[in-house]
Amino acid sequence: MAEIRIDLEKCMGSGNCSYWAPGSFDLDDDGKVLVRDPATDEESRLVMAAEGCPVGAISIWHGERRIDQGAP
Repeated sequence: MAEIRIDLEKCMGSGNCSYWAPGSFDLDDDGKVLVRDPATDEESRLVMAAEGCPVGAISIWHGERRIDQGAP
């Protein structure tokens, strides 16, 4: 299973992550990304969510290997 890593300092609350993977991501009361249950969305949707983050606050990993394309 993929591991989701979040950089809350970068997060600007665009909501793109919850659009691409609505079961896995939401925004908290401060408008920052909140990881719900990554198992509810296909891995490809998690990658789209990470790649769709306009500030690169989300990364998807398998062990020590990053599987998304990285920050814009």
